[in-house]
Amino acid sequence: MTATLAVLPGDGIGPEVTAAAIAVLTATSERFGIGLRFEEALLGGAAIDACGDPFPDETRAVCEAADGIFLGAVGGPKWDRGGPRPEAGLLGIRKAFGLYANIRPVAPILAVAESASPIRADRLRGVDLVFVRELTGGIYFGEKSRTPDGAVDTCSYSTAEIERVVHRAATLAMGRRRVLTSVDKANVLETSRLWREVTERVVRTSFPDLRLEHVLVDAMAMHLLARPADFDVIVTENLFGDVLTDEASMLAGSMGLLPSASLGDGTRGLYEPIHGSAPDLAGKGVANPCGAILSAALFVRHTLGRDDAATAIERAVCDVVTSGPRTPDLGGSAGTGDVTSAVVAAMAEVARSAAT
Repeated sequence: MTATLAVLPGDGIGPEVTAAAIAVLTATSERFGIGLRFEEALLGGAAIDACGDPFPDETRAVCEAADGIFLGAVGGPKWDRGGPRPEAGLLGIRKAFGLYANIRPVAPILAVAESASPIRADRLRGVDLVFVRELTGGIYFGEKSRTPDGAVDTCSYSTAEIERVVHRAATLAMGRRRVLTSVDKANVLETSRLWREVTERVVRTSFPDLRLEHVLVDAMAMHLLARPADFDVIVTENLFGDVLTDEASMLAGSMGLLPSASLGDGTRGLYEPIHGSAPDLAGKGVANPCGAILSAALFVRHTLGRDDAATAIERAVCDVVTSGPRTPDLGGSAGTGDVTSAVVAAMAEVARSAAT
């Protein structure tokens, strides 16, 4: 059976890191006997330039027919002058396919994190956490209005929206260290008070063996850097998750190292590195492809159900980041293609070692 991956390179460095991920997936399919087919389509600024729509109908059709979706990055100052926003394409995909849970693992590779991260080395040891960010509700999707003298963005959550993302996070935590941290602002916001009540009920009724703790978002911003090894699975709403996951990238040493998966109730997901389009790096061939490659590994694991192949990709990235070559964001001088080739070679070695 052949699976189809919709490939949306997007803007800036998106096409470069996407090409790296596809190269690794192609090697993975050959090494592990996985049938893969790639269908490319436009999203974001590239789609605006081509047809005036950040999420055109043709792209929607390609995604609907695919088993998974891979995105490079969207956005850039070119599209900041009014008119459609590239980011609307990404929000549109999340809403269209019910991708309500954004999974972002953070497990620093110490060989590089201790030198590249601004966080003290002793605080990075033992860090292995996963963020689960609610993705289709909250202030990003609430009603908006603008007047000459002000603006309003509405934050709204339903009980059902909270239940499903907390259930996803709790299920994930049960397979790890059985600790779930829920982040909110319940001392101020009514949506956060609902969030806390629903979270407590879901855990109490469906996950009684799970240890649940609540942390206010401002305190979490401090704890994430002061004692990150204390956390296992962290679940939070859309805006808080957006901010905290970018902060957490500093634990790894570079945003270029971290992947993400946006999942719904089925097996189809959207996979993308957490970094932006970095237009200042576009076309220079120096973008770090590791976040995109690790996002491809999440596709292999969550959509294809091939944990063996996903683990081989992840181990190969770890080996390359540890021993080199490294891109400039990690203190090296290698290009995107150099790192990609090294990961493909390392993955072959990992697979050979596993077979002996």
